[in-house]
Amino acid sequence: MYRDRGALFRTMETVVDEKPLCLATSRIVTVELFRPGILSVERIDSALNPCGCWRTLHQRVKSVSSFGLRFVVMFVLLAGCQAAPQAQKSASGFSADKDPQKLFQQGEAALKRGQLDEADRAFRAVLAINPQVAGAYANLGVIDMRRKQWTPALEMLHKAQRLAPDMAGVRLNIGLVYYRQNDFRQAILPFESVVHDVPDSFQARYLLGLCYFFVERFADAASALEPLWSQASAQLNYLYVLGIAANKAGQPQLEQRALARLIEIGQNSPEFHLLMGKAYLNREEYDHAIAELALAAKGDSALPFVHFNLGMAYLKRQDLDQAKAEFLRDIAIEPDVSYDYDQLGEVYYLQQQDEAAEKAFRKALRIDPQLASSHFQLGRVYQREKKYGEALTEADASLKLDPDSPGIHYLRGQVLQHLGRAQDAKHEMETFTQLSNAAREKRHQELESGPMPNPELTEEPQ
Repeated sequence: MYRDRGALFRTMETVVDEKPLCLATSRIVTVELFRPGILSVERIDSALNPCGCWRTLHQRVKSVSSFGLRFVVMFVLLAGCQAAPQAQKSASGFSADKDPQKLFQQGEAALKRGQLDEADRAFRAVLAINPQVAGAYANLGVIDMRRKQWTPALEMLHKAQRLAPDMAGVRLNIGLVYYRQNDFRQAILPFESVVHDVPDSFQARYLLGLCYFFVERFADAASALEPLWSQASAQLNYLYVLGIAANKAGQPQLEQRALARLIEIGQNSPEFHLLMGKAYLNREEYDHAIAELALAAKGDSALPFVHFNLGMAYLKRQDLDQAKAEFLRDIAIEPDVSYDYDQLGEVYYLQQQDEAAEKAFRKALRIDPQLASSHFQLGRVYQREKKYGEALTEADASLKLDPDSPGIHYLRGQVLQHLGRAQDAKHEMETFTQLSNAAREKRHQELESGPMPNPELTEEPQ
């Protein structure tokens, strides 16, 4: 197993019910921001089951119930509604003289069934009776999360937090909103507060560890993740990430422990071959990567993201038709992952199919507006079409998301030159040169630092 940057875990929202702080789902997607021409992206799909255990890679993401606030919420409801005035029929369609507790329960039931509009009406009816019910705001935030409407979700969750600052589940969801937008720095504080108040929360500690990992606070990541060993050490992905964090943090004993356990339980499984293939892919050893990933696909052809990584390997080898086929296979398995469309768009761009490339990049950005590489690649499409104003708009958008990308500065320099802004173009090219040299040195150090312990390593540290 070679060193690479790990994998980005993404999580679904939580839903209010009687199970305290039980996270719904979790998905590994990618390790880092795309940096055009410099870094590759990798991902694995995984999930936590309702009891806090890890799902295997072949299991699909399913929304299930999550954290519980019911006891506190019902107290707030009962206390608040005694003083609530009688109101006429609300605009939501629910009668205001109905029992607010029953309305709340109706909303919960609808939310669990996935009937978001019905749940939305029920919780708003509760608030029409008493606007001080924290649980109603919290669940409206969950509904917005399900709809991927992040700004209103935060607005509702912050209202719930102001009314009930001791509800750890509300702060967990605030962290999740930031997390789902890849804003890991912003997610750290709410997750830290949950871990402080609920030290044995598997979900909060796990997510906090991942946020530390993604912002390269590797020692903090290892410290946060290691206590979860008894609950998660039977799962490949946990061991994989923990091993990387320990390696980056200079903790060889923990690294060897994680890697030895990974090898012990991985055996010849498709998931293990996927991890091996990902490691080879990051090492730029594409033939070895394809061999391992092909074994993974042979063992489980529906393994999430195995075809994505195969597509990445073929793309690096400039086998564009095979890369396109693999990305399309991955889309057939998981149709709402932005990175598939992003890389498919790059294939179309290289094949000079600009219309298809633009369509793919737009699809990626509809799924994830924060995907820097799709803005960058779309800028390249417009540059080739001599639409320099549109190209600059996309380059600027990508620069805000990834200011240290050499490729983005190079694109801006070229576009600015065409727009007659010679001085600005010169500045961008100078920045490109500086960042390229730094990126090359960093990549050289990563490749020359040597592999993780070889797969045959089985001895655990004493």
